Amino acid sequence: MRQLRTTGQILLPTEDTAWVLHEDGCDPLRDSSRETRFAISNGFLGVRGAQAINRGATWATPLCTYVAGLFDTPDTIGAIPELIPAADWLQVGISLRGSSLAHHPGDISSHPLTLDMKRGALLTEFRQFDVPALSLRLRTLRLVSQCAREVGLQIVQIEIQEGEDEITLNASLESMNLGLITERLEPDVGVWRTRHSGKTLAMAASVTLRIDDEELPTTALGHFKWSWNWKLRPGQVISLERMVTVVRSDNGASDAGSVARQKLNIAKTLGWHEVFAEHEAAWSHRWERSDVEVNGDPVAQHALRFALYHLNSAANPGDDSVSIGARALTGPDYLGHVFWDTEIFLLPFYTLTWPEAAKALLMYRFHTLDGARAKAARMGWRGALYAWESADTGVEATPENVVGPDRQVVEVLSGKQEQHISADVAYAIWQYWRATGDEDFLRDAGAEILFETARFWSSRALLEPDGRCHIRGVIGPDEYHEDIDDNAFTNVMARWNIRRALDASALMRERWPQRWEQLSSRLGLGDPELQHWLDVADTLATGLDPETGLFEQFAGFHGLEQISLASYTGRSVPMDVVLGRKRTQESQIIKQADVVALLALLPEEFVSEAGGINFKFYEPRCGHGSSLSRPMHGLVAARLGYSELASRLFQESTAIDLADTHVAIAGGIHIAALGGVWQMAIFGFGGISLLDDGIAIDPKLPARWRSLKFSLMWRGRDLQIKINQNLNSINATLKCGKPMKLVVEGEPYELRFGLSLNLATKKAAGQITGQSFGGANV
Repeated sequence: MRQLRTTGQILLPTEDTAWVLHEDGCDPLRDSSRETRFAISNGFLGVRGAQAINRGATWATPLCTYVAGLFDTPDTIGAIPELIPAADWLQVGISLRGSSLAHHPGDISSHPLTLDMKRGALLTEFRQFDVPALSLRLRTLRLVSQCAREVGLQIVQIEIQEGEDEITLNASLESMNLGLITERLEPDVGVWRTRHSGKTLAMAASVTLRIDDEELPTTALGHFKWSWNWKLRPGQVISLERMVTVVRSDNGASDAGSVARQKLNIAKTLGWHEVFAEHEAAWSHRWERSDVEVNGDPVAQHALRFALYHLNSAANPGDDSVSIGARALTGPDYLGHVFWDTEIFLLPFYTLTWPEAAKALLMYRFHTLDGARAKAARMGWRGALYAWESADTGVEATPENVVGPDRQVVEVLSGKQEQHISADVAYAIWQYWRATGDEDFLRDAGAEILFETARFWSSRALLEPDGRCHIRGVIGPDEYHEDIDDNAFTNVMARWNIRRALDASALMRERWPQRWEQLSSRLGLGDPELQHWLDVADTLATGLDPETGLFEQFAGFHGLEQISLASYTGRSVPMDVVLGRKRTQESQIIKQADVVALLALLPEEFVSEAGGINFKFYEPRCGHGSSLSRPMHGLVAARLGYSELASRLFQESTAIDLADTHVAIAGGIHIAALGGVWQMAIFGFGGISLLDDGIAIDPKLPARWRSLKFSLMWRGRDLQIKINQNLNSINATLKCGKPMKLVVEGEPYELRFGLSLNLATKKAAGQITGQSFGGANV
């Protein structure tokens, strides 16, 4: 297996720049965004790209490590669960004759960061220190293993070029007690516990310093502190090698400290080169399953690799008790809470490239089903209403109040009214089932969620004198409008949820009658209730005008003030800040995709030309006040053939985390927007859609994309698709698995293992272009 590429002993990144994210300079105003962008993670451990060498409290925060599932609730009034930071295990201090090598960023004239996305490693370099008569180069590498997720690795290498001096090097773990109570502390092992949630965190560490391959003995200064002193000479190559293992225990049943030490001993026996090699092999496997290759647009290629890197970094198929928060494990925003983002924006990627990870994320919703049942009961309904913001238990974790843009305290209603989350979870479950055919999951977990969410909607929707069932007092995806009635997205998704639950009940009766009897008996679910579900689905108001094909976003939306977003071109803040909260609520300005989101998820609900009609109506009214909005609009625009608009939305979506000028990302990566970038490429430009018995493809590539190549997994099959715009062709190869159905531009084909389909497309991709309707996208 290929080892880490080196020059002598100095670490170097992957040579292909398409796989590398690189930045230089020392700008304190941008440091927090760089820390986010250059974060490394494996779904269990997340480490921000903060500087580890001579970090001082005045110019860098030591809190850069997060552990999935490590939630606790602070001892403050109205507090909600939040993800607790773990110890910073990367600290390294270097001093010459007792004086720090670098006191602040200005002491280092060059500080490049390089994220090797292909191998999941962060490399940094320091040169040109303000130290007379001494020339040295210092490089570091850090990673959290994609193979053994409890393992973190740090390498610091120093090459002495000129000069001699006395040097002291210190390594330590810092801020170990913030939010945690110390239970046990030894020189190389620590155990802490949360105050209220009953969780235990253990860390074990090993540090070695070598000078020209000879190990230098250490002087231990205390718990998790090591120090070395020696005289620098030209030609010396110094290597500090640190390995750390982290263990989280949720019930205290195991000796987490002993487990951490055992895992550390395994890693030490392997050695850091082998730890890296196994990590690299795991990343290679992920890229083989998930890479997307774009020919003709290097900027888009780089942006997609960045998105895929963070998506592959965020999931852990080995732990189904946690999910992915709105900022993954890259920052503190939203306190680590899980939203609808996971099911709607992330699950499609995992379902079609990493089904083991998708299943673990859905099992998290199964494990938190009791919390959803309790929330529904507390609000007077039956079934399961999932938390809008969920932590570890599934109990609602949305804050009751926040400070608004005008510094006024605003009541947060989304925890009570943004109820489409239950249908969103059901949607992800059914799509996973369609794509994987995972019978064990549907039978033992997924069906129960479908039944309990359908039960919620059937109790939530009330039959009124007009003969229709209505759902009143909700918030749709467009959070500018609160306490509204019959939100189209919510109601249509609820109807879809109910109908899929009925499909699941029929499927269980047919395939697993014994399991159906057990489950229906435990849930008290009989034929009369199923008939009631059917009646609710058939009479639920949706806001659809059958004559025009236009959905009214919610009852009364068409009567609100119309405001042209074109008049606000160049604004740098969201429209609710520009107009004020009250006027925004009384206008047709939309925060993010709502009816357009429905069009993206359930295109079959829009017959004939209705898709274009709704998109043209709502796109000019959307102010894109959420990072989730542009990816959803871009997906729909691509499907509809508005190639120019879709391309622009794709570029704007990728800029959210890659361009400092767009939005602040100090609080973490916008992981859902990155999932949306993948969906735009695959479902939008690639034209992929799921069928009950196969996969359909109807591509519409941007004009600059000469070709698009990607891999998908479908019911145990591994297939690769390449769309070649230059040749007007589609090539599909089944790399493993039984024959399957592939529908290309409406024509069905059988795809067999070992035989590639090479088909001419009916029209050249990228020929259909479009424009913004009303100048909404500023």
